[in-house]
Amino acid sequence: MNFGKVFVPLAGLLLLGAAYRAYGWAGIAFAGGAIVMFLLMHFNRTMQVLKRAADRPIGTVASAVMLNAKLKPKVTLLHVIAMTRALGEQRSPKDAQPEVFRWTDNGGSWVDATFVKGKLTEWTLVRPQAPDEDAAQAADAPSADAVKPGAADALRPPV
Repeated sequence: MNFGKVFVPLAGLLLLGAAYRAYGWAGIAFAGGAIVMFLLMHFNRTMQVLKRAADRPIGTVASAVMLNAKLKPKVTLLHVIAMTRALGEQRSPKDAQPEVFRWTDNGGSWVDATFVKGKLTEWTLVRPQAPDEDAAQAADAPSADAVKPGAADALRPPV
């Protein structure tokens, strides 16, 4: 059972009851105003995160490697969206637990993040293999082992 869904409203009611007992109706007005301010601050933060994410393509991130380094267990999906400034590409069926989202960068690397009940449980970074062209160029270039000691003088241009 998720105790947060029960504890937070119960704490609000206890706060209202304690405020009434200590200060009467003025206490309820003050505590009610504080609760409404708390709710408005969280709503405003959520809207700002979603507004920033709406301006970027779904599932993109500047650097998947940096995202991988910044992720921590038990952060919320909203926190990850705030870090990436983009909604993740959903890889799991809709409304199924666990939820899997993917963020990809321009280099072809991606991070798959798994969320259970909105909390990050695990993530994996996948980097693409080096292209074969780079391996072919490295094979054509002379290696340090191919040059014999003393042969470096022959490679120097004349002065």
